[in-house]
Amino acid sequence: MADDKRLTPRSESFSAWYNDVVQRAELADYSPVRGCMVIRPWGYAIWELMQQGLDGLFKETGHENAYFPLLIPMSFIEREKEHVEGFKPELAVVSHAGGKELDEPYVVRPTSETIIYSMYAKWVQSYRDLPLLLNQWCNVMRWELRTRLFLRTSEFLWQEGHTAHATREEAEEEARRMLGVYRRFQEDWIAMPPVSGLKSESEKFAGAVRSYSVEALMQDNRALQAGTSHFLGQNFSRQFGLTFQSEEGREEYAWNTSWGVSTRMVGGMVMTHGDDNGIVVPPRIAPAQVVVVPIWRTDAQRVLVLEEADRFRDQLVAAGVRVRIDARDHLNPGAKFYEWERKGAPFRAEIGPRDVAKGQVVLARRVPFSGSQRKRFLSREEALATLPALLDEFHEELLESARARREANSHRGISDLGELKEILDAGAGLVYTGWSGDPDVEEKVKQATRATIRVIPDDEFASSSRPSRCIGGGAAKMEVAWARAY
Repeated sequence: MADDKRLTPRSESFSAWYNDVVQRAELADYSPVRGCMVIRPWGYAIWELMQQGLDGLFKETGHENAYFPLLIPMSFIEREKEHVEGFKPELAVVSHAGGKELDEPYVVRPTSETIIYSMYAKWVQSYRDLPLLLNQWCNVMRWELRTRLFLRTSEFLWQEGHTAHATREEAEEEARRMLGVYRRFQEDWIAMPPVSGLKSESEKFAGAVRSYSVEALMQDNRALQAGTSHFLGQNFSRQFGLTFQSEEGREEYAWNTSWGVSTRMVGGMVMTHGDDNGIVVPPRIAPAQVVVVPIWRTDAQRVLVLEEADRFRDQLVAAGVRVRIDARDHLNPGAKFYEWERKGAPFRAEIGPRDVAKGQVVLARRVPFSGSQRKRFLSREEALATLPALLDEFHEELLESARARREANSHRGISDLGELKEILDAGAGLVYTGWSGDPDVEEKVKQATRATIRVIPDDEFASSSRPSRCIGGGAAKMEVAWARAY
């Protein structure tokens, strides 16, 4: 790691920069438990705001929260063949408890389809019990070999939604709806604009009929799978006897979906907006949207500016702004400025004796205002009146900047494998090509380029002129977006 005063520049090593800024911003630290992380208060507060935003969207769409056990009987995992094969290398297994070997080992949940649908089978008898729309906020364990803070850890926090429906059409609609919720949340809260679409068969969730994904492009032009939604068909219902009596009196299997996002979104935020000075936290998920830094030299000045800072904070809070006063005595103002810039607080308000006398505040934005203006001198009344709008303006600027960067680094009309490899080696982001749907072609391209099909893009993201030639030769049946990914 770099010394205390220097962050590794992104141009020198994006990976080292990422590790530096995550720790210097006090988002997280390495745990003594292999592959796990400790989420520190600033990082956890960001995650809490993400939870609050998403939870509201889930409830708007009719979902309720529940909680299911951490431990899952091994026999449950083994019932769905594709599911167990997909997760087997990552399972953490409990074989002993209470000083004795267990008759049946338990798996620390890697995901909860099996135990949840076993419970749904108890609760659902009739079509009147459907749809069943539940979500849980929890932790999961997947024994990863290579880990990175937030992006890939053995234990991580997430939400997982699980639903049961009377018809295939309702379940398919649910899977697509929740993908749209993820996209909306990532744009409206994180200012991270993803591309959405269908996963290829080789990239889908183990046990799903179809998987959908939102894929965001990071500053190093690698894609980040930022959320997935799965149409599970009746695979799990058949394994766990999740049946219902239809309106016509027939016994039928329910149709299921599952969908989830995780603390990986915190890492996505860092890599989407951070700069060489630290992280940049979009206002809607910033624990402190405005940090007030009182500045004084004498005890008398200290009393004066702290009183003014308290008044300013209270008025901002009344306007719905999250505010923190940094009145620590042992740090000078410069050290405080540096810390909050490193932590990515959207705005800093400086108040000194002269500002009190003039009835003003000095407002600094984490990323300079348009025209490279670092600070604005505003009357207190103007600052109070405009800060809510300035926060929204900052969010929109971050979103548009990320969207413009994504589009500038997306390439279309590529039909030759050699050209695909060449532009990926040169640092391309998303590359759109034709594909025949042949998994052998997909594997050939993957081996040649180290890129994977991120999505078969939704119409909104597809090229205006659909490619007719497959990247592996011959006719294309569809367009796909390739990228190297986390």
